[in-house]
Amino acid sequence: MAIRPVLKMGDPRLWQRAEAVRSFGTPELHALIADMEETMHALDGAGLAAPQIGVGLRVVIFGFEDNARYPDVGSVPYTVLINPVLEPLSDEIEEGWEGCLSVPGLSGWVPRWRYLRYTGFDPLGRAIDRSVDGFHARVVQHENDHLDGILYPMRIRDLTRFGFSEALFPDDADRPKD
Repeated sequence: MAIRPVLKMGDPRLWQRAEAVRSFGTPELHALIADMEETMHALDGAGLAAPQIGVGLRVVIFGFEDNARYPDVGSVPYTVLINPVLEPLSDEIEEGWEGCLSVPGLSGWVPRWRYLRYTGFDPLGRAIDRSVDGFHARVVQHENDHLDGILYPMRIRDLTRFGFSEALFPDDADRPKD
Protein backbone atom coordinates (compact mmCIF):
# COMPACT_ATOMS: atom_id res chain seq x y z
CA MET A 1 0.00 0.00 0.00
CA ALA A 2 1.14 3.52 -0.76
CA ILE A 3 -0.16 7.03 -0.60
CA ARG A 4 -0.23 8.19 -4.21
CA PRO A 5 0.07 11.77 -5.45
CA VAL A 6 -3.30 13.20 -6.47
CA LEU A 7 -3.42 14.85 -9.90
CA LYS A 8 -4.49 18.49 -9.91
CA MET A 9 -6.91 20.24 -12.24
CA GLY A 10 -5.03 21.09 -15.40
CA ASP A 11 -3.36 17.70 -15.71
CA PRO A 12 -4.63 16.32 -19.05
CA ARG A 13 -5.08 12.83 -17.59
CA LEU A 14 -8.05 14.17 -15.58
CA TRP A 15 -9.94 15.05 -18.79
CA GLN A 16 -9.77 11.52 -20.24
CA ARG A 17 -12.52 8.91 -20.10
CA ALA A 18 -11.43 5.91 -18.02
CA GLU A 19 -11.49 2.37 -19.38
CA ALA A 20 -13.70 -0.40 -17.98
CA VAL A 21 -12.15 -2.96 -15.66
CA ARG A 22 -12.16 -6.30 -17.46
CA SER A 23 -10.63 -8.62 -14.84
CA PHE A 24 -11.78 -8.82 -11.24
CA GLY A 25 -10.05 -10.26 -8.19
CA THR A 26 -6.56 -9.70 -9.57
CA PRO A 27 -3.58 -8.73 -7.42
CA GLU A 28 -3.19 -5.57 -9.53
CA LEU A 29 -6.78 -4.49 -8.88
CA HIS A 30 -6.47 -5.19 -5.15
CA ALA A 31 -3.20 -3.21 -5.00
CA LEU A 32 -4.82 -0.27 -6.80
CA ILE A 33 -7.75 -0.26 -4.37
CA ALA A 34 -5.43 -0.51 -1.36
CA ASP A 35 -3.44 2.50 -2.63
CA MET A 36 -6.67 4.43 -3.26
CA GLU A 37 -7.91 3.67 0.27
CA GLU A 38 -4.66 4.76 1.86
CA THR A 39 -4.55 7.94 -0.24
CA MET A 40 -8.18 8.86 0.49
CA HIS A 41 -7.78 8.31 4.23
CA ALA A 42 -4.47 10.19 4.41
CA LEU A 43 -6.13 13.22 2.77
CA ASP A 44 -9.37 12.88 4.79
CA GLY A 45 -11.41 12.58 1.59
CA ALA A 46 -14.97 11.38 1.18
CA GLY A 47 -14.09 9.59 -2.05
CA LEU A 48 -11.45 9.03 -4.69
CA ALA A 49 -11.46 7.92 -8.32
CA ALA A 50 -8.63 5.97 -9.94
CA PRO A 51 -8.01 8.71 -12.56
CA GLN A 52 -7.18 11.11 -9.71
CA ILE A 53 -4.06 9.05 -9.02
CA GLY A 54 -3.23 8.65 -12.71
CA VAL A 55 -4.87 5.27 -13.32
CA GLY A 56 -7.34 5.34 -16.21
CA LEU A 57 -9.71 2.65 -14.93
CA ARG A 58 -13.37 2.91 -13.93
CA VAL A 59 -12.81 2.41 -10.20
CA VAL A 60 -14.07 4.67 -7.42
CA ILE A 61 -14.08 4.39 -3.66
CA PHE A 62 -16.13 6.45 -1.24
CA GLY A 63 -17.63 6.45 2.22
CA PHE A 64 -17.06 7.27 5.86
CA GLU A 65 -18.65 6.82 9.27
CA ASP A 66 -17.83 10.26 10.60
CA ASN A 67 -15.89 12.95 8.82
CA ALA A 68 -15.09 16.27 10.49
CA ARG A 69 -15.25 17.98 7.11
CA TYR A 70 -18.88 16.82 6.66
CA PRO A 71 -20.38 16.90 10.16
CA ASP A 72 -23.98 17.43 9.01
CA VAL A 73 -24.34 14.68 6.42
CA GLY A 74 -24.23 11.45 8.40
CA SER A 75 -22.40 8.36 7.30
CA VAL A 76 -21.96 6.96 3.81
CA PRO A 77 -21.15 3.22 3.66
CA TYR A 78 -17.63 2.50 2.50
CA THR A 79 -17.88 1.23 -1.07
CA VAL A 80 -15.53 0.11 -3.81
CA LEU A 81 -17.50 0.57 -7.04
CA ILE A 82 -16.15 -0.69 -10.34
CA ASN A 83 -17.59 0.08 -13.77
CA PRO A 84 -20.45 2.14 -12.31
CA VAL A 85 -23.65 3.01 -14.12
CA LEU A 86 -25.78 5.84 -12.70
CA GLU A 87 -29.51 6.29 -13.18
CA PRO A 88 -31.45 9.27 -11.78
CA LEU A 89 -34.63 8.16 -10.00
CA SER A 90 -36.37 11.52 -10.39
CA ASP A 91 -35.86 14.88 -12.05
CA GLU A 92 -35.26 16.52 -8.66
CA ILE A 93 -31.96 18.40 -8.53
CA GLU A 94 -30.31 19.38 -5.26
CA GLU A 95 -27.51 21.93 -5.09
CA GLY A 96 -24.76 21.79 -2.53
CA TRP A 97 -21.16 22.68 -1.80
CA GLU A 98 -18.44 20.44 -3.16
CA GLY A 99 -14.70 20.36 -3.09
CA CYS A 100 -12.20 17.98 -4.59
CA LEU A 101 -8.76 16.64 -3.82
CA SER A 102 -7.86 17.46 -7.46
CA VAL A 103 -9.06 21.07 -7.02
CA PRO A 104 -7.49 21.85 -3.64
CA GLY A 105 -8.53 24.86 -1.63
CA LEU A 106 -11.61 25.63 -3.75
CA SER A 107 -15.32 24.96 -3.26
CA GLY A 108 -18.32 25.34 -5.54
CA TRP A 109 -22.11 25.15 -5.48
CA VAL A 110 -22.93 22.14 -7.68
CA PRO A 111 -26.26 20.75 -8.92
CA ARG A 112 -26.71 16.97 -8.62
CA TRP A 113 -29.59 14.52 -8.85
CA ARG A 114 -31.12 14.10 -5.42
CA TYR A 115 -32.26 10.49 -5.95
CA LEU A 116 -30.01 8.03 -7.71
CA ARG A 117 -29.62 4.34 -8.47
CA TYR A 118 -26.13 3.06 -9.08
CA THR A 119 -24.99 -0.31 -10.25
CA GLY A 120 -21.57 -1.80 -10.79
CA PHE A 121 -19.28 -4.39 -9.27
CA ASP A 122 -17.15 -4.96 -6.20
CA PRO A 123 -13.47 -6.01 -6.49
CA LEU A 124 -14.42 -9.69 -6.91
CA GLY A 125 -16.93 -8.97 -9.68
CA ARG A 126 -20.07 -9.31 -7.53
CA ALA A 127 -22.94 -7.03 -8.53
CA ILE A 128 -23.75 -3.88 -6.56
CA ASP A 129 -27.19 -2.25 -6.95
CA ARG A 130 -28.20 0.59 -4.62
CA SER A 131 -30.75 3.38 -4.57
CA VAL A 132 -29.59 6.39 -2.58
CA ASP A 133 -30.28 10.06 -2.00
CA GLY A 134 -28.77 13.22 -0.57
CA PHE A 135 -25.06 13.35 0.18
CA HIS A 136 -24.54 9.68 -0.68
CA ALA A 137 -25.94 10.36 -4.16
CA ARG A 138 -23.78 13.51 -4.46
CA VAL A 139 -20.56 11.66 -3.60
CA VAL A 140 -21.27 8.87 -6.10
CA GLN A 141 -21.97 11.39 -8.87
CA HIS A 142 -18.87 13.44 -8.04
CA GLU A 143 -16.59 10.39 -8.14
CA ASN A 144 -18.24 8.96 -11.24
CA ASP A 145 -17.67 12.27 -13.04
CA HIS A 146 -13.92 11.70 -12.66
CA LEU A 147 -14.32 8.52 -14.73
CA ASP A 148 -15.71 10.60 -17.59
CA GLY A 149 -13.11 13.38 -17.43
CA ILE A 150 -15.40 15.85 -15.62
CA LEU A 151 -14.36 17.94 -12.62
CA TYR A 152 -17.02 19.61 -10.47
CA PRO A 153 -16.20 23.20 -11.60
CA MET A 154 -17.47 22.18 -15.04
CA ARG A 155 -20.94 21.67 -13.50
CA ILE A 156 -21.18 24.96 -11.59
CA ARG A 157 -24.00 27.18 -12.88
CA ASP A 158 -23.19 30.36 -10.95
CA LEU A 159 -19.50 31.22 -10.75
CA THR A 160 -20.16 33.69 -7.93
CA ARG A 161 -20.59 30.53 -5.83
CA PHE A 162 -17.15 29.17 -6.67
CA GLY A 163 -13.99 30.21 -4.94
CA PHE A 164 -11.38 29.60 -2.33
CA SER A 165 -12.84 27.80 0.67
CA GLU A 166 -11.12 30.18 3.11
CA ALA A 167 -12.88 33.15 1.45
CA LEU A 168 -16.26 31.42 1.08
CA PHE A 169 -16.21 30.00 4.61
CA PRO A 170 -14.03 32.36 6.71
CA ASP A 171 -15.19 30.74 9.96
CA ASP A 172 -14.68 27.20 8.66
CA ALA A 173 -11.96 27.15 6.00
CA ASP A 174 -11.83 23.35 6.10
CA ARG A 175 -15.39 23.01 4.82
CA PRO A 176 -15.88 21.10 1.63
CA LYS A 177 -12.72 19.86 -0.01
CA ASP A 178 -13.85 16.63 -1.63
